[in-house]
Amino acid sequence: MAQTFTHDLIVVGAGPSGAAAAMEACKAGLRVALIDKAAFPRDKLCGGGITGRALGYIEAVFGPLPADLLHACGQVRMVAGAQEICVLTDARTPSMTMRLALDGYLRGRAIAAGAEDFCGNRIADLDLGRGVVRLADGLQVSAPIIVGADGVNSQVARLLYGRAHDPARVGFALEAEVSGPSSQTMELDLTAAPWGYGWDFPKASGRTLGIGGLAVHNGDLKPRFEAWLRAKGIEPATVTIKGHHLPFGEFREAPGKDHVLLAGDAAGLVDPITGEGIGWAIRSGQLAGQAADAALRMNTPNRALALYQASMSDVLRELRRARMLSKLVYHPFMQHRFLRVLARSTRLQSRYMSLMAGEMDYADVHLGRVLRIGFRILTGRGG
Repeated sequence: MAQTFTHDLIVVGAGPSGAAAAMEACKAGLRVALIDKAAFPRDKLCGGGITGRALGYIEAVFGPLPADLLHACGQVRMVAGAQEICVLTDARTPSMTMRLALDGYLRGRAIAAGAEDFCGNRIADLDLGRGVVRLADGLQVSAPIIVGADGVNSQVARLLYGRAHDPARVGFALEAEVSGPSSQTMELDLTAAPWGYGWDFPKASGRTLGIGGLAVHNGDLKPRFEAWLRAKGIEPATVTIKGHHLPFGEFREAPGKDHVLLAGDAAGLVDPITGEGIGWAIRSGQLAGQAADAALRMNTPNRALALYQASMSDVLRELRRARMLSKLVYHPFMQHRFLRVLARSTRLQSRYMSLMAGEMDYADVHLGRVLRIGFRILTGRGG
């Protein structure tokens, strides 16, 4: 008979959302099993931007990050292909990180806090109803509550809904790491991909370059990315190009069912304008861990989703607002008008970067202001 490990909480996926869920639950005294098919350290396709909001969430769960995990940016350059829109030197910009190092650190902190490490072991069978996971090596893990933090292709979400996400409604990105001298300038190409953008993010030992957008509008993304790289003086054959779906714009209003919760990319918690997901991954993981603890204290594991959903209301409202505003930024009819106004309006440039850097919430962009911005874009007026 297979050996069974009994816990209070199983967390499937040890990326930022899973590590946050495990860390928060361990702080509450729960026995946590942390499962991931990958052996860490492992890399993940991601621009690696850490907004001010994301950094605040990380510090709330894990404490201050070591300085060597972050690379500061001093300025941002916005372009539309070969046309420069603006260069901002006095705006707050996201810090940059490498996911290989960040994810390894966060997972390590969760394990140090008491989470039992089952990483590097694939799931052979997952029974959500009984709360039992059978691993490829024959071990079994059981718990009354499960958090699915296993990314855009979430196995937990597939078992709940039949598929993780609708591929026609999520994004797809291609990315490459380019070694070289360090820089402090981040570049955003707002026309690199339909319903998306391109990024050139500085890192301590080079750059991360990528483009991404809604998958349904980007069937030609690979040749587009290769041409984009060549325009930057990089021969595609000299770098490793990686691709990955990004679940922006299709978040789940009910992220789970009863005693099964979804966090991070598995719940579609990615900003549809910026593509940023680390902040919401950490926050959702934290709230999932807290909901699991509260449900177990009441001896009602099946109430976990109701508790989690209530605590997630602010996050979901933000994502709804972002989805609405994305129509102004990326819709083909509006985009060139938006860029024309953006090039002339220092105020709009500042607000756009405040959203990108996580200094301003979408709640701060009130409906009346959105309508005024839309009117200026339609009429071509800046200021």
